[in-house]
Amino acid sequence: MENAKNILEVRNLEINFNTYAGTVRAIRNVSFDLRRGETLAIVGESGSGKSVTTRAIMGLLANNAVVANGTIEYDGKDLLKQSNRQMEKIRSVDIAEIFQDPMTSLDPTMKIGKQIAEPLIVHKGVKPDKAREAALKMMEAVGITNAQERINDYPHQFSGGMRQRIVIAIALINHPDILIADEPTTALDVTIQAQILNLMRRLQNMINTSIIFITHDLGVVAGMADRVAVMYAGKIVEYGKADEIFYNPKHPYTWGLLESMPTLDTDAEYLPSIPGTPPDLLNPPVGDAFAPRNKYALEVDLKAEPPFFEVSPTHFAATWLLDPRAPQINPPEIIVQRQQKYENERQQLINADRLNHHSAEEDL
Repeated sequence: MENAKNILEVRNLEINFNTYAGTVRAIRNVSFDLRRGETLAIVGESGSGKSVTTRAIMGLLANNAVVANGTIEYDGKDLLKQSNRQMEKIRSVDIAEIFQDPMTSLDPTMKIGKQIAEPLIVHKGVKPDKAREAALKMMEAVGITNAQERINDYPHQFSGGMRQRIVIAIALINHPDILIADEPTTALDVTIQAQILNLMRRLQNMINTSIIFITHDLGVVAGMADRVAVMYAGKIVEYGKADEIFYNPKHPYTWGLLESMPTLDTDAEYLPSIPGTPPDLLNPPVGDAFAPRNKYALEVDLKAEPPFFEVSPTHFAATWLLDPRAPQINPPEIIVQRQQKYENERQQLINADRLNHHSAEEDL
């Protein structure tokens, strides 16, 4: 996956919103890549800029949005320079999106078979009978039982989990290169969440699509993401491979997100939370935007914005704690325990592999 070609490149993206109160700097110099066949998770609290970033990719920004800087390159084209008509040919064909609430994504007056088939008919000119056959196959692929009987049902006749499967079927019917999943499991219970995530992984392998997974919950993407970008106050503050973010995080905001995530080993009476609230992006704070909520903040955090420091060739974090001149500060105990457990499990796997290799040599 590391050597896979980039299918999407976002560079120096800045998006403002003109409001009666002033200009909201919602996205501030965001850059990231998406590789073919991978899942990139973008995580952060509500208001961090996750959904605005993906709306820009889809060409669905609000009328009061202004792209102040940046490019979004896909297939040799800057999506920010495409007309509405040109974006209509890209949306749902090359880039599709699954929205958070399936009930508001579906037309309550239209049979679900017609809704699944519609992208094929509209965008690829497939005849209705052939599109219906494809819709049936997609319904079966997403795990809707008795598809032949249910293709003429309406959205209200399905459960929440089944409606989300229908939305996934609509998004994937044209086999898009990129699938954007904007908190697709938030409205579902934990059991159905797991089913939907497993379904998305299976379908991703079937059609080799790339996924941008938007969520506020790191736990949801723990077993799904290849790489993770952590957003705060309109900026990416840390990104790297999933294992690097989960087991060797470096930004205090990432520490806070992980501390508040329960695991099977959690035995505390309560989960820690990040104090305070995100900053007002009408007037972004000077320095590190997370500093007022960061108990590890240094004096420099209130004066200068930290650059990205390289932790590894694939792992970067924007925190002054990584500056060679910064004092040594250990992560919270929960993070240290997670690192130790990961290292122990990794060493056990290495030892088991060596033992198996040694046994194989003796058999020879």
